[in-house]
Amino acid sequence: MVGIGFGGAPSAGEWEAIEAAYAEVGVPVQVEIAHLADPRIAAELTGRGYRLLSFENVLGMELAGRSWAAPAQVEVRRADADAFDTWLDVVVGGFAHPDDEDVPSHEEFSREAIAAVMRDMASANETRCYLAYRDGQPAGGASMRTGSGIAALAGAATAPEHRRQGVQTALLSARLTDAVAAGCDLAVITTAPGSKSQQNAQGRGFSLLYTRAVLVKEV
Repeated sequence: MVGIGFGGAPSAGEWEAIEAAYAEVGVPVQVEIAHLADPRIAAELTGRGYRLLSFENVLGMELAGRSWAAPAQVEVRRADADAFDTWLDVVVGGFAHPDDEDVPSHEEFSREAIAAVMRDMASANETRCYLAYRDGQPAGGASMRTGSGIAALAGAATAPEHRRQGVQTALLSARLTDAVAAGCDLAVITTAPGSKSQQNAQGRGFSLLYTRAVLVKEV
């Protein structure tokens, strides 16, 4: 559940209905609460048996008047239909092999589950997929969804053998340049606090907008 707390706190009955819906399909309830939301909600969820799982940072940037140079050794191309399978393989492989030097993730999924999520993400309207090539080899991938003047950057991953070579910097630069060309005014990205992704985003000009807590309840 996202966006909770900006239109008032849900009632006890509303929480019960949500938890019952998740229980029917046998999955935990996960709630993401921004620190800007109604502070009563976190206390109420704790009382209902939710536990804090992790934090996420949402960063943003105004795009007007900016430009981004990409590393010369990395080429980024739009992943068209013919390149989709390559894009999917690179991105799934990157997510399936977490960076040992990065902040550990609170989640772990099979390659099949990651691939299903990435296919769904890529099929959404106004979503663009990007492939980064290093020395002629697919090295990383990412996506961007645009709408209402906002570019949402997501799905970025680098193949383990190509990390620390500017791949993510190149993917960020390419997507931000395309966002400006698409008429977007604002770009946003979500990262784990203190992660390499956050460092890369801030290096391209992003600033922290807010932090959200991720709480989970087994039902």
